[in-house]
Amino acid sequence: MGLILVRYGEIGLKGRNRNVFVRRLRLNIKDCLKRNHLAGEVSVHGQRLYVETDAVEAALPHLQRVFGIVSLSPVRSAPLDMEAITAEALAVARSAGLGPGRTFRMEARRAYKGFPLTSPQINAQVGEAVRVATGAGVDLSDAADVTIGVEIRREEALIFAAAHPGPGGLPLNSQGRVVALISGGIDSPVAAWVMMKRGCGVAPLHFTQSEVETAKALENCQVLDRYAYGWRIKPLVVSHHEVMAPIVERLHDLRAERWTCLFCKHAMLRRAARLAEEIGAHAIVTGENVGQVASQTLPSLEMISLGIAKPILRPLIGYDKVDIMALARAIGTFDVSTRESQGCPFLPPSVVTRPAMDKWLELREQLADVLP
Repeated sequence: MGLILVRYGEIGLKGRNRNVFVRRLRLNIKDCLKRNHLAGEVSVHGQRLYVETDAVEAALPHLQRVFGIVSLSPVRSAPLDMEAITAEALAVARSAGLGPGRTFRMEARRAYKGFPLTSPQINAQVGEAVRVATGAGVDLSDAADVTIGVEIRREEALIFAAAHPGPGGLPLNSQGRVVALISGGIDSPVAAWVMMKRGCGVAPLHFTQSEVETAKALENCQVLDRYAYGWRIKPLVVSHHEVMAPIVERLHDLRAERWTCLFCKHAMLRRAARLAEEIGAHAIVTGENVGQVASQTLPSLEMISLGIAKPILRPLIGYDKVDIMALARAIGTFDVSTRESQGCPFLPPSVVTRPAMDKWLELREQLADVLP
């Protein structure tokens, strides 16, 4: 059986609650293996988790999508003997392509203090053997081409070189659940992913206005589900027409069509708050970003948020659009979100750009019986 060393980051700062987060991470890793039909065992040793599996290479890309994991390293084991440790370190160095013209550094960690050599002594002895055997240079900085790690445990030594990055964050489903408004656009799936990284189980809510946009939203929910180890992404689809038609009709009667987009956002938030109450979610998540469109100016955000019964989380509120698009590409939602789009059928010829609070309150009172 092969062995993968799992490192976590922020979890290590949780003090007395750390074991709760480690247990959740362990369960999510087990779910990852199960959902991808991979046999394996997950164990905890001190501040490390280990995955034992005979499908190391197959498991790595899936484990890289488990929130809470900072990095992963396939490891070789050796008896607690310097000759055996050095031999495995040389094998790891060669498999990492170490040779003349490349650099390396050693990072030994002596978790078992009964081992006779200290970490610096292990670094010096093994490092010298690797330097002589490979002809590689030594670079003690982060710029080294290869970092060879040696971890001394009570039972054995573990040796590794490659470190595959994970998404970091907190284990999914460790922070409760949220309702996430998901459209067919770029921002909202990214916002949902960011909250998943913070440990929140996401319940997507989509207001369908066309087959084109709904197909994109649901496909992006499938992308998000690839990261949802320890949780299941189950989108709820609600008719946008049923929600908005009475509101648009009333605004038309009041000759206030320019307010349509603001009342659309407000109505969706109200419906999301009802769903959150029904499923025991603590907050609503949106992909809104300050100043990106007229309905996302600070005055507009203030108005549409008034009276919403649940906290509204806007994780992308200060992001640049370029940063949002880069993250969408990294997580795999960008190509779906940028496919052919179909505009909102209720979009008015012009929208209010400098909304006044007193007018908003007046209109909201006049629309009270048609708001969801």
